[in-house]
Amino acid sequence: MVDRVCRAMALAVVAVIALTTAPSAPAVGQEQFVPLLVYRTGAYAPNGIPLAEGQRDYFAMLNARDGGIGGVELVVEACDTAYNNDKGVECYERLKDRGPTGAAAFSPFSTGISYALIERATADEIPLFTMGYGRTDAADGTVFPYVFTMPATYWSQATSIVRYIEAREGDLAGKDIALVHHDSAYGKEPIATLEVLAAEMGFELHLFPVAHPGLEQKATWLDVGRRLRPDWVLMWGWGVMNSTAIKEAAAVGYPMARFIGNHWSGAEVDVRPAGDAAVGYLAANFHAPGRFDVHAEILTHLYDRGRGAGDRERVGEVLYNRGVVNAAITAEAIRVAQGIHGARPLTGAEVRDGFENLELTSERLAELGLDGFMNPLEVSCADHEGGGSIFIQRWDGESWQRVSDWIPPMTDVVRPLIERSAAAYAAETGITPRDCGEG
Repeated sequence: MVDRVCRAMALAVVAVIALTTAPSAPAVGQEQFVPLLVYRTGAYAPNGIPLAEGQRDYFAMLNARDGGIGGVELVVEACDTAYNNDKGVECYERLKDRGPTGAAAFSPFSTGISYALIERATADEIPLFTMGYGRTDAADGTVFPYVFTMPATYWSQATSIVRYIEAREGDLAGKDIALVHHDSAYGKEPIATLEVLAAEMGFELHLFPVAHPGLEQKATWLDVGRRLRPDWVLMWGWGVMNSTAIKEAAAVGYPMARFIGNHWSGAEVDVRPAGDAAVGYLAANFHAPGRFDVHAEILTHLYDRGRGAGDRERVGEVLYNRGVVNAAITAEAIRVAQGIHGARPLTGAEVRDGFENLELTSERLAELGLDGFMNPLEVSCADHEGGGSIFIQRWDGESWQRVSDWIPPMTDVVRPLIERSAAAYAAETGITPRDCGEG
């Protein structure tokens, strides 16, 4: 109850600020430092570059159009991790104390780096925004007060994808579902959830790990497509692994209409290298592909003035849009935090309050130019996922097309798993879960 009252007060203050504060030039020293952990180099650079461009463009647009947030200019600095855990930690340590109040929040865009930073960020009281990746049990805010996983964790996504399959099959009993996954903490993240669903729904789960970077998959797909021939294949892939898998699946005649990637396996860079073989391939997503009102603002204030971070043609592609969503949520957390603590540079601990009181309604999304672009979400003290729904998109050879409505997760399955895993982590690390006063 206390948490809900605090949320209402915080949002009311933010509403007043939004109505009474006109865009203006930031005062001297009124700067909010926002670090970017990027990977423009290394094996996953083709994926990391558009992510970084989307983030940078959104923050730059806010500076150009609004003078930042609440009169506080956003100062952005990137550090290249090359998708390497050790480099990710080095970047974090290098950037965490920059600016007048330190880093506002970190978004690693890597499950491995996220795992490596959880204890550090918590000790430093800096939010770790692992948007749809990282430790799923970090969605339990009673144990992980500085980690935020919205809008949809890997476990929630797994249940929504299975729901999509069930809607087409009617009954999954006796069916074979294969998971082709990156052989890393990221790729292994959905396995436990899928095992629970297999036991409950009666399907057989078959696991096929793929070693980094994923170029050698011929043996895997001979096993999947010729020996097993499962009813459905799911993919938790990343980088070149995705396009390679699509090519190899096509080579053994596995139908694209029964091949579903998660949200990291459904971008243009994953399907274009496979050419016509990728037509019909399916993937999950939690934001729309294409251009929306927010992109018009970015093009007007940046690209029309020669100040965009990348190629104009890439604006609106899936991974660029994912960077935009990440930046938009981070910016809104800062805005909400200003409503609580004042329109000034904020500490990480103060920005955390913004994340934890974040409520993106349909009306607010429309104000941000994100109407139709993403689903509303609401975060609380205990629930750091804030929604969990995804939709399925299909590649038609030219662009991604939505082929489903929003699919909610099986919360009755996922939330107990989250709380059980978080409780085990708390016991292992000596954490006393906080009382959120919810429910």
